[in-house]
Amino acid sequence: MLVRRVNRHANRRLRMQVAIACAGLIAAGGLFWVGAALAAQSRTRAGTQGVPYGNMPALAPIGVRVDRYLEVSDSAKGPAVDPAKGYRTQKLGEGLYMITDGAYQSMFMTYDEGVVVVDAPPAYASHIPTAIAEVTDKPITHLVYSHYHADHIGGATSLGGHPIIIAQQETNRLLARDKDPKRPLATVTFDDRYRLVVGSQILELSYRGTAHAPGNIFIHAPKQRALMIVDFIFPGWMPWRRFAVAQDIPEYFAQVQGINNWDFDTLVGGHVARTGTRADVAIQLAFMEDLKSAAETALKRTTPGAGLNPPDRGNPWAVFDDYIDRVAIDCVNQLTPKWSTRLAAFDVYIWDQCYSMEQSLRID
Repeated sequence: MLVRRVNRHANRRLRMQVAIACAGLIAAGGLFWVGAALAAQSRTRAGTQGVPYGNMPALAPIGVRVDRYLEVSDSAKGPAVDPAKGYRTQKLGEGLYMITDGAYQSMFMTYDEGVVVVDAPPAYASHIPTAIAEVTDKPITHLVYSHYHADHIGGATSLGGHPIIIAQQETNRLLARDKDPKRPLATVTFDDRYRLVVGSQILELSYRGTAHAPGNIFIHAPKQRALMIVDFIFPGWMPWRRFAVAQDIPEYFAQVQGINNWDFDTLVGGHVARTGTRADVAIQLAFMEDLKSAAETALKRTTPGAGLNPPDRGNPWAVFDDYIDRVAIDCVNQLTPKWSTRLAAFDVYIWDQCYSMEQSLRID
């Protein structure tokens, strides 16, 4: 990964100098490169022990530990979760609620005979029946899986009872492969679309392609004008690393563009503490477009092997490692002035996003 020359070879004193210099620059409101000054001080060429790449941003690269990340704005944090309860419930409309522990999100919908739950993150799934009991005494009759990932549905058995489980057929195929007793197979599956009608309540489920993961669906509550789509939009935040580990990055971009054109009022993204709006989708899409443009520019103006130690040029792995590292540096430098103060955790995952974007542009 990036800056192995710093992370693998740099001595403790040099890393302390880098940390102190970066901290001072960030505190002063600037994000500037300090690597050249350190290289000049040590009087050694780039590529030798303890010398970082040129034009290094002050944002810590992958593998370099920092004492403090950039501040998270109150607007990104969202409402606080009562630590005594371990969850927060938010009404989204008639009989529809979001529940969150501040990091994960799921939904439940009440109707005259019962409750439909959408996702059961193991982080707080045991609290979901308690949250429901604060609203209704009806039983859980249905459970909808947004997709197969364990961090979103691995608490399914904590709900109790024997609800009807609904999932896209690819989700069920992958669950059958994984044989995880905490993620029981769906009892109802569908291909492209499924309309769940319970009493006067409706959930429209649709599958629009792999993108994040096979079987990952859109969950639309038309009466409440709410849309749940998990691991795509992170309101106020930098997306999770590598576009939330999307399996198909071009399709991920296409689906975010689709969400941006969707008619809804409230978005449940499956992560972070607050719900989102269409404005949040537009902001994330703008960031993604800037990221793609920055990576394209960096790829065009970065020459493979330039500045590499001549004996290493016969090592194609080293040539591309060095090349990709310098592309990522250029990408981060382009994005930092505009986006470091607009998206929470920009500094945490910007390197991941630049690496993933350049990789997708080169090979997808």
